[in-house]
Amino acid sequence: MAAATPLPISVSEYLHTSYRPDCDYVDGVVEERNLGELDHAELQRWFIRWCMAYEQAWNVIVLPEIRVQVSNTRYRIADICFVSRKAPREQVIQTAPVAIIEILSPEDRIPRYAERLDDYRRMGVKNIWVVDPATRKGFDCSSGEWVETGVFDAGPVHLDLAAIFAAIDEDRAR
Repeated sequence: MAAATPLPISVSEYLHTSYRPDCDYVDGVVEERNLGELDHAELQRWFIRWCMAYEQAWNVIVLPEIRVQVSNTRYRIADICFVSRKAPREQVIQTAPVAIIEILSPEDRIPRYAERLDDYRRMGVKNIWVVDPATRKGFDCSSGEWVETGVFDAGPVHLDLAAIFAAIDEDRAR
């Protein structure tokens, strides 16, 4: 038996519906995201914890799991979003963030992720980073290529993945 094709819904219906966990919206279709596993959640927690200490110095606000309107008919839920303190206060982010971090889950596939990252680039996000908690590798995807890196750097925002993973290991050892 073939799987049912989801019926399109309006942007308004998407924006006025609560999803647990929140879902992306792509051209009328609500898309579930892969998450909910410990490695994903733990890494997201540490990024938030780490980055909140630098919000003032970096002149950004660090937001987890926020809706980002990447086009008129597409909304993505960013794992971690760095919004300039000078940007307008938006319930759904419409102004291109300073940077976005996406954390891979075991079920994530590169082709599907490529579309998500392209959406961020078309919106004007200059710094798009992806982290794989399983391999502890980071990738700068800002240019469209997956460039492996251990350091994410966007002007004042500077993240050393080795330091963050060391903090996670230290916390686990307690």
